[in-house]
This record gives sequence, C-alpha cells and structure tokens, in this order.
Amino acid sequence: MSWLSRLGGSAAHHPVRVIVGFVLLLLVLGGAAGGVGAGFTDGVRLPATGSQDAADLVGDRFPAQAGDTATLVFAQQAGPGTLNLPDDRGRAAVEQVLAEVRTQPDVATVMPAQVSPDGRIAFTTVQYTKVAADLEKANLDRLAQAQTVAAAAGLETSLRGPVVNQLRQRSAPVGEVVGLLAALILVNLLFRSFAATAVTLGAAVLALMVGMVSLTVLSGFMDVPNVAPTIAVMLGLGAGVDYALFVVARFRDRLRAGDDPVRAAANANGTVGVSVLTAGAIVVISICGLYVTGIPVIGRMGMAAALVVAVAAMTAVTLVPALLRLAGRRVLPRAERALPAPATAPHPVAGGGEPERRSGAARLAATVARRPAPWATAVTVALLSLAAPALDLQLGQPDDGTRPAGDTMRVAYDRLAEGFGPGFNGPLLVVVDLREATDRPAALDQLSTAIGGTGDVAAVTPAQVNPAGDTAVLTVIPDSAPQDRATSELVASLRDRVAPAALQDTGARAYVGGTTATFDDLATRVSDRLWPLLAVVIGLSLVLLGIVFRSVLLPAVSAVLNLLSIGAAYGVVTLAFQTSWGTDLLGVAQQPIVSFVPMLMFAILFGLSMDYNVFLLSAVREERQRGGEAGTAVARAVGRTAGLIGTAGAIMTLVFVGFVADGETEVKMIGLGLATAVLIDVTLVRMVLAPAVLELLGERAWWLPRRLESRLPRVALAEH
Repeated sequence: MSWLSRLGGSAAHHPVRVIVGFVLLLLVLGGAAGGVGAGFTDGVRLPATGSQDAADLVGDRFPAQAGDTATLVFAQQAGPGTLNLPDDRGRAAVEQVLAEVRTQPDVATVMPAQVSPDGRIAFTTVQYTKVAADLEKANLDRLAQAQTVAAAAGLETSLRGPVVNQLRQRSAPVGEVVGLLAALILVNLLFRSFAATAVTLGAAVLALMVGMVSLTVLSGFMDVPNVAPTIAVMLGLGAGVDYALFVVARFRDRLRAGDDPVRAAANANGTVGVSVLTAGAIVVISICGLYVTGIPVIGRMGMAAALVVAVAAMTAVTLVPALLRLAGRRVLPRAERALPAPATAPHPVAGGGEPERRSGAARLAATVARRPAPWATAVTVALLSLAAPALDLQLGQPDDGTRPAGDTMRVAYDRLAEGFGPGFNGPLLVVVDLREATDRPAALDQLSTAIGGTGDVAAVTPAQVNPAGDTAVLTVIPDSAPQDRATSELVASLRDRVAPAALQDTGARAYVGGTTATFDDLATRVSDRLWPLLAVVIGLSLVLLGIVFRSVLLPAVSAVLNLLSIGAAYGVVTLAFQTSWGTDLLGVAQQPIVSFVPMLMFAILFGLSMDYNVFLLSAVREERQRGGEAGTAVARAVGRTAGLIGTAGAIMTLVFVGFVADGETEVKMIGLGLATAVLIDVTLVRMVLAPAVLELLGERAWWLPRRLESRLPRVALAEH
C-alpha cells in the first residue's frame, strides 16, 4: 500500500478531524492575515535598469516624493473655456477642492492647478507621504468627496494615478461566479449526483479560500502585484475543481467495484492521487520557472498562482477522501445506490460514468488510429494556422486610454490628452545625479536644451533640484502617447544619445525613468528572458515526465503538443487585441499585448496541458499493462478519460472565459489565452492529435535506454 493510499484511508477513517483541521487552518491563517496586513501593490521593480535607477534616486534624495500620487482632473463640458480666468465660478470651485485636499491625512503636497491653453481642462497632482499599498480606501473616498464641490459648479470630475488604481472599487467577481456556476452544472451532468457535486465543489472552494488567505499572509512580508490574486483565483478555482473531480470519479469506480467507502477512498487516493500530485507538481514547477526571468514582479505573480495550485492538489488528496467517506454511496447516481456491490471488480472507468457515454470518443480515437498520419497533419496545420498571427505580436503596456469608456481613469486620460496633448499622459522623468558635476547649473542647462531640441518632445519642465543640490529631476512631455512606438524610441534616444552627449565631461549622469520608461524596460527584459524560461520549464517537465512514464519520446512529444496549443492561444490573443475586428468583438481598444502576459501564459499553460496529458497517458499505460495492443490501448484510454477530461476542460475554459469580463486589460488577455489553449488541448490535442501521434510511434513511444532504466526512480501512477 502506497503512502497516498494510507493517507486517503486515514482521512476516511477520521473525516471529522480532517474537516475540522481544515477549518481551523483557515481561521488561523485568517487571523495571521489580519495581523500582518496585505501587501498587494501595483509597483514594478526592475533591478539593473535605467528606470529603476531613476526611481531609486528619487526615493533616496527626494523623500517628500517617495509616496505615490493621484491626479484630479476638471473639465468644462460646454461653452468657451474659462478655467484660466481668476474670477470664474468653476475656477473658484477648483481652488476650493485643492484647499480641502491639502488638509487631508497622508497628503504631502498639492500642486497648483494647471489649466490647458483653451481654458477648458484643469488638473492638480496630489503627492502622498506613503505608497499606494500603504494607504486606505478612505484616502480615495476623501478625494472623491472633495471633488463634489467642483461637480456642483457644473464641472466634469475624474481621477487617475497609482493611488486611484490601487484603492478604487474593483469590478464584481464575474469570473468566479461564472466558474462556479459552470462547475455546478457540468459536474452534476457528469456525476448525476448532488453529493458528488457538493464534495467536488466544496473541496475546491475551501482549497481556494486556504490558498488565497495564505497568499494574503505572504503578501504581508513581500510586495505581491495586485493582479496576482486575480490570476491565482482564476487558476486555483479551475485546478481545485479538476483535481477534486478526478479523485471523486475514481472513488465512484471503486464503489462500483465492491469497495466499502473507506477502502474506496484509500484506493482512489493511491491511484489517481499520484496523478493529481504529479500534475499539480508540473503546474507548480512550470509557474515557478518564472523566477528564472530575474523579474521580481513576474516571479511573484507566478509564486501566487503556484501557491494556490499546490494547496488545491494537496486538498484533493487529504480533504476529498474525508468528504467522500461522509458522502458514501450517495456519490453514485440514485439508481445505482441500492444495487448490490459486484463480487468482482469490473474494468475501472476513469470518467465516472457509463461506457456508452464515452463510446463516441472511443470510436473517434479508433478512427484516428486507422489513419493517424492524415489526422495528425490536419490538426497540426490547423494549430499552426491559429498560431500564425502571433508572428506580429507586439509587446507593450496599454495605458489608461484602453480602459472601458466611462471609467474614471479613462475619462481623466482623455481629458488630459485633449487639453495638453497625448504625450502628457506618459511623462518621462529624467533624474540627474549631480554629485560629481563640476558646474551643476551649466550641466542642467545643457541637458534641458538638448532634450528640448529632440524630436517628439513637446515640452521640458524646469529642473527641480533637491535641498542638498546634488540631484535634479526634469519632466519630459513627449509628443506621442505612452504606448506609441515613437515614445519607446524617444526613451532609447534620450538614454543612448541625447543625455550622454549633453553631459559629456560635466561629471553628471542622467537616468530616464517614469511609468512609461519602466514598462518599456519591462517589455525589453521580458523579450530577453523568454528563452531561458522556455528552456527551464520545458527541461524540468521533460525530466519529471521521463521519470513518471519511463520514456524518452513521450516527454518530448508531450512538450511539442503543448507548444502547439500555446502557440494557437498566442495567435488568438494577438487577433483579439491587435486587430480591429477582434477589438470590436471584445469592446476594447486596439492595443499591444501586456509585456508579461505571453510569459505568464506560457508557464501556466505548459503546466495545465501537462495535467491532461498525465491523465491520458496514465490511462494508456494502464491499458497496455492489461495486455492491450498499442492502437486498442489508446482508443480505450481515450474512451475512458474523454468524459472526465472533457468536463474538467470545459469547467476550466468557462472559468477563464468569465475573467474576460474583468476590467483589467491584462486579466482579459490572460483569461482569453488560457481559455483558448485549454479548449484546444482537451478537444483537438487530447482526442485527435495525441492518439494519432501515439499510434504513429507505437511501442517506440515507451522506449527507454537501458542505462536510464536502472537509474531512474520508479513512480507508479496507478495500482492494479
């Protein structure tokens, strides 16, 4: 008996203890989370980049500007612009708002109101003493309340900036609701038992709660990107349902085979439980591979998702057996509960349903096995065609102009662009280190003049010097919008040509920073580190699969199939966000792909695709060990697993589709990409392409050199 069998049996023997233990764990973690507080932030740190050097200099030598900012925007909606007139009623209301904001807690400074040349648009920047993650929602509420004075005077008011993005009310959790409803319907259709559905969803939800509270505790000790919890929920919910689904399905098989509930739980854990932990480990390894990029913000996004997936896998082999013991034979359809248990075990059915329900998938697999080459060629061509648009994939960082119409940050962006030009929304900060400068004023004059004479520069503000006089900041307003290629070219020009030439022989040194430059650096870093990520994730997965399946070719084939699914997902995301028909369909603005999305998608999808691959190949190996020929074994394995993998994939797809409705652009992109890849994987790849390739390889698929045969550890995915 394996340790997983003993674990499942122990949990089934003492179900109340296990359930109470999970509840107590959740309470303890909740208390810890309340004690340490959450550290979710929208800040991005990129060590060893010009933008980070600039940010560090500002933080060290301008302590009053170390906090984050909010921008208040006021606009006259009709008539001639009069906000530049001292006795204007609207201008008086703006000044009243500024006076109120200056008295609010945590506010360091409030800049005088700046008015556009046409007198219609005015704005002010509020500098806080703390970063956005350390402020409270009450800070934002006070800003909004102060603006009501201007609204009463007939002005349109809006807000943007890091403080607003961090603290504003997030959209309703559409993805979570859609995912749970989809799981409720699909699991109930598969199992035809309310008890089986309740165990599956109950375990998944509790695992998600434990994982998310654990993430909150962790965020109290390190900065975790504020998009990370959404990604963790997206992945954790789907994985939690999938893993519980597989254990419940095998438990039902064992009940039908004549096991009592305790023994059925032990046998289910000892067989499919190993596949669950293997699949979960591959997902965790793939996602944690993001740390090799050396980009903290991306590594921590991966860490958040990996933590929740790991909790989901461990919950499936500990809590699920306990819940199944309490449910007993009620997990079977009502018509089967009163039937006497068979004296001998029938052929195990991995899908948890009747054989005829899976006969269509088995017949398709048999058809593919008769002519594998044409089927493999057709599906491969189709997937490569879907992936082709990804050749034009453009990395960048969508700005507030891509947010939904009516969003306060979108309104503020549009008004500032109308009044001050498109580049005003993406200023560059040129931070000048003057400690070694021989003539500081002359160095600043030379630099300001050189930048002002550069193409695509609309304006350069006078240098702001710190009290010590050893550091200065110049704000550069580009002619182009933040996400335009011309702005990226300007950043490169300032760094590589303009600033070095202007400061040559002065002893001063300039660093180009600001939000626009930071995200430009992020895109560059992602492009540079993508190949190491591919090598690490694929390499570790090949090793793990080689150990599990004791084969050289199967891991390599699995990796290629995964890459085809991921490539198709990249192509669909490119079409959806970089072409007019795609953006019209989604109701979003045409925009580049958020720089970290392809990297994050790859790590997640490679692991998820391996999930279904592990379950299919495990079934194929079981059929082979029972004496089936290669083609017959594949067809029977596909027939056995199609119902379960199809249901799991459908749940995962609908969970991800739900997140396309999220207000954050990166979440939309990730949700669409993951949904596309999973849908393709459980249909075209697992039901057609994988069987065709396995048939073409035949017994060679399981070949392992003798030298490796004796050295590789043995991992059993099932007991027979």
